Amino acid sequence: MADLLISGGRIFRGLSAGFAEAMAVKDGRVLAIGSLDEVAPLAGAGTRRIDLGGRVATPALNEAHMHLLPYGLGLSQVNLRPEEVRTLDEVLARIAAAARNTPKGEWILGRGYDHGELDIGRHPLAGELDRVAPDHPVFIVRTCGHVAVANSAAMKRAGVGHNTPDPEGGAIERKGGQLTGLFQERAMRLIRDVMPPPGEAQMVAAIEAAGRELAALGFASASDMNVGMTAGMAEIGAYRRAAAEGRLMQRMWQVLAGNPEGIARAAWEEGLRPSVSVGERAEDLLAWGAVKVFGDGSAGGLTAAFFDPYLESAGGGTGIFCFPDAAMQEMLAHYHAQGWQLDIHAIGDAGIEQVLVAMERASTPAQPIEGRRHRIEHCGFLNADQRRRMLRHGIIPIPQPLFMYEFGDLYLRNLGRERTEAAYPMRTWLEEGHHPAASSDSPVCTVNPFQNLFTMVTRKTNRGTVLGAGECLTPEQAMHCYTWCGAYSQFAESERGTLEPGMQADIAVFSRDLFTVAPEDILTTQADLTLRGGKVLFDRHGEAAALAGAAD
Repeated sequence: MADLLISGGRIFRGLSAGFAEAMAVKDGRVLAIGSLDEVAPLAGAGTRRIDLGGRVATPALNEAHMHLLPYGLGLSQVNLRPEEVRTLDEVLARIAAAARNTPKGEWILGRGYDHGELDIGRHPLAGELDRVAPDHPVFIVRTCGHVAVANSAAMKRAGVGHNTPDPEGGAIERKGGQLTGLFQERAMRLIRDVMPPPGEAQMVAAIEAAGRELAALGFASASDMNVGMTAGMAEIGAYRRAAAEGRLMQRMWQVLAGNPEGIARAAWEEGLRPSVSVGERAEDLLAWGAVKVFGDGSAGGLTAAFFDPYLESAGGGTGIFCFPDAAMQEMLAHYHAQGWQLDIHAIGDAGIEQVLVAMERASTPAQPIEGRRHRIEHCGFLNADQRRRMLRHGIIPIPQPLFMYEFGDLYLRNLGRERTEAAYPMRTWLEEGHHPAASSDSPVCTVNPFQNLFTMVTRKTNRGTVLGAGECLTPEQAMHCYTWCGAYSQFAESERGTLEPGMQADIAVFSRDLFTVAPEDILTTQADLTLRGGKVLFDRHGEAAALAGAAD
């Protein structure tokens, strides 16, 4: 007898199988799916029933590239995202308010400003932050996460002066011989290294808070793409504690920070090895599968590495490589030989080339890269030859279509129309046989999946600009990228990502049929119910209250 019967609306099985009328769940897995006549006989007196009432159910969403712990910690930081903050005065007002409520000498952290969206059209300056928070070290991070501004107190804490040299793979901005407060790429470590790290209890609370936010949006799987970037090895313990205490909401694909300042080598020395999660026990919610290294920066922040320069009107230059070729090749060969999946950040075509060459050179007859499902994270601006090589080697692009929604108009200003319209080529990837796993890079962008789905089917920016209409996807293809492709990138496509008999019952129910509504209506859709293994993670209307206990 089934534990649960879902019917009364369409159920998206997956891209190749289409839709069903009903689905039965038992012991955390799909028991049967098909027509109501086929499935209904599996229900009995004790079966719980969910009536979709014309809504749609899909495989639960998979957030293939985000930073869950930093997102959770950021929920208590100063919100500077452009949806709410579009003027310098508002940036400063929010910092001033935080200063009034923070003991003198303690750090004020902000996240999410976009200088391209601010009325001043530039980054805030250290002196401006000094005026509203003279007694606090302040550090505000641009939405991309690759550029930040520190005030004078923060730079003093870090020992940064006008003669401090630029670190490898980073830059400290100076104008007229004076520090502006702007730190790019690996230079941000100079400030972050003197910040007090969060304690374990604070991190566990942040993991739980972030997970509940994601569950309310339809996610049953997620990732932390640079574990160790905030608190080092202590983050591993925080995740394990969250899982043991039932406070970890999603199935997590954990990616260790692999830069020299990261924890991947220390974690290996302490015995952590690549693993893949397939079960439902608390410890099985954590898969320590990959290592991340940064290749370049962001196209919005002018630090992604390109062969051709940015437009002169945007400042020119060709971006920043985080490491020389030899160092990149040594790191990737080392982690490949240890058996890790390589999840390497590269956005510009020159950055992608450096990473792709390093992956190719890491391949050996004993350990070829084929079958390893190495990933290039973001992979936004690539050429046809790079796509062919990735496909040949089975290297997966992990894009954020949402970047086009939030940053597309800035890309136009920085790179021109031709490069921008070819960016994040979702349809091309699918047609060529790639498996692009849609994601948000939150907290770089909002974790809201409906903006991401909208962007995939329209290629519209948040200002209504259409960029590369030929790369639009059907709603079914977009959902495929947000479900099955994410599972595939985590070696989990035999467990989740589609709704077929035997698959884990990771299910999302949305407030309207995303596959038939007008694209603009996708933006106002909500997740009504999220199940992980048949257990309730989120229940907006209390309709499945009898199934509660997802975190028990």
